Amino acid sequence: MATPDLADAALLAAVADAGGFRAAAERRGASASSISDAVRRLEEACGVRLLNRTTRSVTPTEAGARLLARLRPALAEIEDAFDALGGDEETPTGTLRLNVPTIVARRVLPPIATEFLRRHPGVRMEVVAEDSFVDVLAAGFDAGVRYEERVELDMIAIPIGPRRQRFAAAAAPSYLEARGRPEHPRDVAAHARIGHRFARSGLLPAWEFARGAEVVKVPVEGPLVASALELEIAAAVAGLGLIYTFEDALSDEIAKGALVPVLEEWWLSFTGPLLYYQSRRHMPSPLRAFVDFVKGL
Repeated sequence: MATPDLADAALLAAVADAGGFRAAAERRGASASSISDAVRRLEEACGVRLLNRTTRSVTPTEAGARLLARLRPALAEIEDAFDALGGDEETPTGTLRLNVPTIVARRVLPPIATEFLRRHPGVRMEVVAEDSFVDVLAAGFDAGVRYEERVELDMIAIPIGPRRQRFAAAAAPSYLEARGRPEHPRDVAAHARIGHRFARSGLLPAWEFARGAEVVKVPVEGPLVASALELEIAAAVAGLGLIYTFEDALSDEIAKGALVPVLEEWWLSFTGPLLYYQSRRHMPSPLRAFVDFVKGL
């Protein structure tokens, strides 16, 4: 078996990212035939087909997708190492555009952004906070923050902020006095529920509770469904029903006693947010500085 060539592996990733040989060739300033030859050499060296080729599309095979998932972080680190040569004296300047969920903008990003901007006065940061799932690159952003299940497969993703988070269920004392306290997630079906609908997709997720191997899902039905977390929390504090959302979003009201936690042993735990961006040979200096800063946290 021939030894796979790292340069050929980088061209495989370029084809997968561009969606075809011609588009990859335009981005790389090379010929489509030379890139096709490189991918063919890599497939021969690996002894497995890595790309499905049709007249309309070029997509990774199952083996190719597994290989790319392992290759992309390594290729990004190699690019970072070369780009860092001679870059110690460079002061990053320009605008960094980020798209983040509202909970991240409220609870995760503030201390990170302020310290980063303090260290890099030449950088201007623009942040759009929304809970719809947009194509950040197509929308003109340099990077985005999302949770694991919402990160595109062809992106590089690194943790930002807490490594684990939880959803928390709570209600106002007045509501619990009037309606009683749920002792099991199945009891939630008999209670008023304040739901969150994602504005762009219209998705209204069911509430998911977990304890050990047992998982209970409860559909959302109640007096209020909104796409604004502040409105949902205010409704819960007013005693309109149970709320189930990010623990960080409810912590202030719980600390004040305006909301009372319920079903704590069933709160769903999940991986914290990820900063994600496209691996590019010439990454803008504000984005590169921000990625390096987040990696060092």
